[in-house]
Amino acid sequence: MTEPAISADKLTKVYRTYRKRAGLIGAVRGLFAREYEAIRAADGVSFDIHSGELVGFLGPNGAGKTTVLKMLAGLLVPTSGRAKVLGFVPWERKAEFKRQFSLVLGQKNALWWDLPARESLELNRAIYEIDPVSFKQITDELVDLLAVRDKLNVMVRELSLGERMKMELISALIHSPRVLFLDEPTIGLDVVSQKVVRDFLREYAARREIALILTSHYMQDIEELCRRVIIIDHGHVFYDGELAGIVERFARSKILQFTFQRPYRYDGADAEVIEQNNRMLKLRIGRDRVAAVCQKILATGEVQDFSVEDESIEEIIRQLFAAHAEGRLEPPGIQHSASSDQRAT
Repeated sequence: MTEPAISADKLTKVYRTYRKRAGLIGAVRGLFAREYEAIRAADGVSFDIHSGELVGFLGPNGAGKTTVLKMLAGLLVPTSGRAKVLGFVPWERKAEFKRQFSLVLGQKNALWWDLPARESLELNRAIYEIDPVSFKQITDELVDLLAVRDKLNVMVRELSLGERMKMELISALIHSPRVLFLDEPTIGLDVVSQKVVRDFLREYAARREIALILTSHYMQDIEELCRRVIIIDHGHVFYDGELAGIVERFARSKILQFTFQRPYRYDGADAEVIEQNNRMLKLRIGRDRVAAVCQKILATGEVQDFSVEDESIEEIIRQLFAAHAEGRLEPPGIQHSASSDQRAT
């Protein structure tokens, strides 16, 4: 078995924050006796990721996703635990390590705002000491894949959000990294730009066999790019495995949709009516009741067409977070590691 490109072993990050007391008296007391509390942004996070894997890193806001990425990129030093990225300890920040990974934060700009994109890329070429011939080959490949050749001489501040994100990706990939951390790379983009970025990442990752961790609140990003997901909440990893396994393990409902030749009214109490009119009925129903309800409707209505689908991944993930927050989920029992031969297709 090959050594993982990314390995996290019980990574923990604890922040000590000042707790301000309420009111004027509390503020005055705070001048003399401050109260602090420890916040665990990451708590014993462990996983391995191999070259060629595209892994979705999911969790609600404040779950600890960005904190973990920053530790793996060497921007934060953990309170405890260990990590290796390409054989390096990230927070030692060795020059050889920094030449082999990239971190893209969707809400942070890495390009110079008042310079044309071309000059920011040229600056990166100098920083990473890339020879001009290789630089031109890499740049030509990336700008063509993202279709932004005509934007290279435009000031970064004059680019649209989608164009700027594409340039950020080019800047991050100019030195051909072997590991890529992406934190919300499609945030704020329109649906067309989101698709362009997803298609680009899929093709680029397949060409280069890189290890990629992607966080996103757009489930379509995860569904289209990642076979494996790691789900984190309150700093804890509580699921690590195939995305399809979430449906098998946690989806408790099916979505049934019927189209009728004649008007039909459903008044059963054994299903949730999502939508209904004279000739269409859409239901949410427990998986164990699908056959019985289908038989009932087929027997009592003139059905022209019907379909049975799983709930959307986005809805299942939402329910999963809610169950975990309410303590209705067994944390250690569902956690497992994806095998090293799982690869994005």
